[in-house]
Formats: sequence, structure tokens, C-alpha cells
Amino acid sequence: MSYLDNVRVFVRVVELGTLSSAGRDQRVTPAVASNRIRELERHLGVRLFNRTTRKLSPTEHGRVFYQGALKILDAINEAESAIADLSHNPKGSLRITAPLGIGRRLIATGIPEFHDRYPDIEVRLRLSDHNIDILGEGVDVAFKLGVIEDSELRMRNILNCARVICAAPIYLERRGVPESSEALITDKHDCLLLRYPGSKEYYWTLQTEEGLRKLEIAGPYDSDDGDVLTQWALEGRGIINKPLFEVKRYLNDGTLVEILKDTPPANVQLAAIYPHKRFQDPKVRLMIDFMTERCQRLIGKMLE
Repeated sequence: MSYLDNVRVFVRVVELGTLSSAGRDQRVTPAVASNRIRELERHLGVRLFNRTTRKLSPTEHGRVFYQGALKILDAINEAESAIADLSHNPKGSLRITAPLGIGRRLIATGIPEFHDRYPDIEVRLRLSDHNIDILGEGVDVAFKLGVIEDSELRMRNILNCARVICAAPIYLERRGVPESSEALITDKHDCLLLRYPGSKEYYWTLQTEEGLRKLEIAGPYDSDDGDVLTQWALEGRGIINKPLFEVKRYLNDGTLVEILKDTPPANVQLAAIYPHKRFQDPKVRLMIDFMTERCQRLIGKMLE
């Protein structure tokens, strides 16, 4: 087995905590991942992990070797990236993530075209509305839609996206149209929320004459999938706060109606987030450039 492959598996076991997760990440079976760790331990003459039935945690030797292993892999990646930049022939794999909604409609649908342009780049896409630990999970590029706050990472803004509050006519007929943002709370309207551990949407931030105002709204149920919230709203189950481009077609055909136009939600950013050290990787730059142009073009059409 390649010593370098053994090191790569070791690093991912430290970061992901299990052989099965590291194996999936490196596209090998848990048995192969286990053999690579054992071979590395035999070569080094030390035990690298404390093993339990559920998780592997690095020993003191393992923690020391992990720091050195990261430097080795970073140096190799930088060298490969420099050669790829000079040869105009980028190769290797890219780990990217995106929220479910824009991931399905904007990112995933563009991956085949990206691969057609750059056939030697392998793309590994993960879609989730949950917060992703970009550094901890080894993500190269994360496309995010929301309030971008992580100062440890670099960001390229793709679009500033307006939001709207809207509901189906059947809901508004049954519950009445809120005359003010305060009515969302005082009249106990059914607000449909995107919720998961670490979610930022336990409140809605609205633009008022006095400035931004946070409203701690509530509803009978919530979901960790933004598209589910839209479907519930279309069925007349409640009020949603969504990027305009995601619901524009429903506003155009009348299946959803915009409300509270005088106090619209604060805008959100669609952005590409990536670790500082990945900026020099031509694969990362190519992916961000490709998806930036694609998202701007497709969202522009959605807003027509």
C-alpha cells in the first residue's frame, strides 16, 4: 500500500472519528482503512488511536503525527496545484457543499457541465441545510445562502438576495392578513421555520424605519429542509420567509402572496466560502468562477 494513502486515511480518521466514515471519504472499505492504519502503526512503531466500540480517538503519538501529516499533505497539495496552474491541466478531487434547495437547483445541475470542461477534476458534492464544519470536514468550497459570519474563512460574494414574507391565499383567508410585523406574534400566526442545531432562523430579521428588528416568531412545526417549508406554505399551512428567487414563480402565478411589504426581511448573501489555504488551488478558483457565473445567470432568469 502507498504510504501516502495510509497518511491520508489516518488524517481523515482523526477528523471524522470512525474508520467507516474515513473509508467512505477516501472511497475504500472500512477493512482497507483499518489495514492502512495498522500498516502505518507498524511502520511508526507506535499506537496511533485509542479504540472504543463507537469511535477512535488519537493517542498522544497520534496527535503529534496528525499535525505533521497535515503539513505533509498541505505541501503536496500546494506543489500539485502549482504544477496544475503552470500546465493549465487541473487534476484531483474537490469536496463541495451547498444547502439543499440551491444545491439541487443551481449547484448539482452544473456539476456535469463543470466535469465536461475539466474532466480530470473529481467532484464530491454534499447537500445539507445543516451547518457544515468546513475546516473539520475538509471541505474545499461551501456555497452558502444566509448571513455569513465565519471570519476564519475566506468568502467570495456571488449575489445579495432579497427575501420576502409570503403565504398562500387559503391561509390568509383563514387567518387574516397580518397588518404589521408585530401581528405575526400577537395574532399567533403559523410561521414555518428552518430549524436544526446551529440554525440562525429561530427569529426573523426585518427591515423597519428604525433599522433591523429581530422577531422571535413561532409556529406549530418546522423542518431542516427549506423546500419542505415552501411546500407547506403552498398547502396553506403557514407563512414563510424565503429568498425572492426561490418563490418568484409562485408569486407570479398567485399560489403565494407577498405580505408585510413595508417591513421586508433583511437580505441574505449567496457566497462561496473556502479555507484561506485553498485559494491558491486552481481547482477551487475554477469551481468558484464557474458557479458564480452560473448562479448569477440562473437566478437572474428566476427573477424575471
